[in-house]
Amino acid sequence: MDTKYTLRKITEQDDAAIAQIVRTNLKAYKLDVPGTVYFDPELNHLSAFYNAEENTRDYYIFTDGVKVLGGIGFAAFEAEPGWAELQKLYLADEVKGNGFGKLLVRTIEEKAKESGYTYMYLETHTNLDKALNLYERMGFQQIDRPASVNHSTMNRFYLKKL
Repeated sequence: MDTKYTLRKITEQDDAAIAQIVRTNLKAYKLDVPGTVYFDPELNHLSAFYNAEENTRDYYIFTDGVKVLGGIGFAAFEAEPGWAELQKLYLADEVKGNGFGKLLVRTIEEKAKESGYTYMYLETHTNLDKALNLYERMGFQQIDRPASVNHSTMNRFYLKKL
């Protein structure tokens, strides 16, 4: 990673900036609708959620040393023992297309594996075509919709053995 960029655990000071990045991305892809993370009340306080339980979930902020440029997290996918869910991978437009998404996914896979998970699950939407391409290039396999889905609007589901 370019030394001007850093990846660190989320803090309360990051909450507003990452929430804005998430909402900006979802709006750009016409996913600012109910059934997406756009309306999750926790979105404004991600640090409280991810820092509440050690070793079962985490969220990392991508910065240029000053400005929040994106983030990615994982948490237990409660419906399936041993599965972590890749959550909230979003980047600011200014850093997209530079391989940072791949870096963030690799990082979160390692962190989830270190926490004892054996599979990485994710749910996304066909509107997010660049994200779909990234996940497929990184070895995620499309699966049928699980019985338990966190965001009802999502229509693509993936799994990868860690």
